[in-house]
Amino acid sequence: MTRRTKVAALVSTGVFMASLDLFIVNIAFTDIQRDFEGSTLGGLSWVLSAYAIVFAAALVPAGRWFDRVGRKRGFLAGVSLFGVASAICAVAPGVEVLVAARILQALGAAMLMPTSLGLLLPEFPPEKRAGAVALWAAVGGVAAAAGPPLGGLLVELSWRWVFIVNVPIALAAVLIGRTLLNEIRDPEPGPRPDLVGAALLVVAIALLTWGVVEAPDHGWGGLRTVGGLLGSVIALVAFAARSRTHAAPVVPPEIVARPAFSWSTATSLLFYVAFGSMLLNGVLLLTQLWDYSTLLAGLALAPGPAVAAATASRGGGLVTRFGARPVMMAGALAFATGALYGHFAVEATPNYLTAFLPANLIGGFGVGLILPSTANAAFGALPPTLLSTGIAVFTVARQVGSALGVAILVAVYASPANATELANAVQGGYLMMAISAGLALLLATQVRVAAAGAGPAGDGGRGDDASSDAQRSRADRDELDEAFAEEAMRLPMPIPHVADPPTAARNAGQATDANPSTNGRVSA
Repeated sequence: MTRRTKVAALVSTGVFMASLDLFIVNIAFTDIQRDFEGSTLGGLSWVLSAYAIVFAAALVPAGRWFDRVGRKRGFLAGVSLFGVASAICAVAPGVEVLVAARILQALGAAMLMPTSLGLLLPEFPPEKRAGAVALWAAVGGVAAAAGPPLGGLLVELSWRWVFIVNVPIALAAVLIGRTLLNEIRDPEPGPRPDLVGAALLVVAIALLTWGVVEAPDHGWGGLRTVGGLLGSVIALVAFAARSRTHAAPVVPPEIVARPAFSWSTATSLLFYVAFGSMLLNGVLLLTQLWDYSTLLAGLALAPGPAVAAATASRGGGLVTRFGARPVMMAGALAFATGALYGHFAVEATPNYLTAFLPANLIGGFGVGLILPSTANAAFGALPPTLLSTGIAVFTVARQVGSALGVAILVAVYASPANATELANAVQGGYLMMAISAGLALLLATQVRVAAAGAGPAGDGGRGDDASSDAQRSRADRDELDEAFAEEAMRLPMPIPHVADPPTAARNAGQATDANPSTNGRVSA
């Protein structure tokens, strides 16, 4: 096995582990609730929401910080923290400890995700980096498809095995990575990342989520609900003000000022509200309403993510042929259609083949269309100098949407007292997903992709014609840049922060080829 293959296998293992935890914990939800007697759906929802919120806020600062201090150090520290946090999750005596450990897991994931690609690319010559990125990105699609059945299998032993399995993998990755990986730093790292801004973003989204989760028990006019929502608005205002003044903000204003990027990112956020609640709604339906075993529920859920991964792998070609906006709209429409079908077809009596499976497959097809098309439209509106930051901000929006989706689903469920109320709650969850996807469809109609180097005014140019996009892409970037960017956004996974990927790839390769004795300290 060559060194290049070893590095690819190592970083892919880390990415798979972190990506899997975005999907696998959903399937263990009901068993965790049974184990922790007295726990509420709202309280347990933080097991999912806390991970998404902290991962979203920490991703950009972590990527920039380890550009400064070393990507090997960041990857190994992230894997170590993820492994330790997984061990704490596995022995957690209650919900509070489990949520705290999930926050540590999210910090570890935010450290290892951006550094993994930064370590992988210098191992490949320029002409092979597009394939390397495709392999790296495909790990997320595999994790999405494998999450439900693998989670169901592990939960048959105990829900704690969902976390225990990470520990030996993390330990092996750290031991191998210490000697295998080369250190890589950015010789001109720029200003320090905005850690205070990241903290404000965590507070804002956490308070918004808390306010929504508390609403069923305390009313929308209750003190906790109003206090949470008001506190969220204050924190968001403070976050926006800091972003306008900090040298390296989490969300740069010049990114938001580009309409094509803003509309695409907003579309993705709203879609992820629906997407983030999809698996949890399915798990609660299968395990609590229809009384499926966890293993059977995992297998029953698997077709949707599998269809999503397969469709997304062809998404780049569809965008090239038809343009980003039509594919984006088709994806939102398909997902909304599947959710509406589930709303009307699902009953208290199990009817998997005629109700759940069709809704799951149609929804998965929609997911596979919208994920690559929103990324294509968002990143196509940016010049190379803003591409890396745009990728990070786009990923933040996806994770925020997931957290809000779980919170809204919990509010829809409230506290069902019997099978009839639970069936109504499941149908309400499907309806919420359909509404959110429908709103994403409306936003998608506003997306106009113009030249990548155009200013904010230029983003409102004529529609995203596929052939003109291709011509602009060839004019703005060389063949390697285009291949790299296209492959990096094909598959359904959170794409981490990397510093101008196409340019970084070339620079890394030139430095490595020109001076192989630099011990990995290359310009990237």
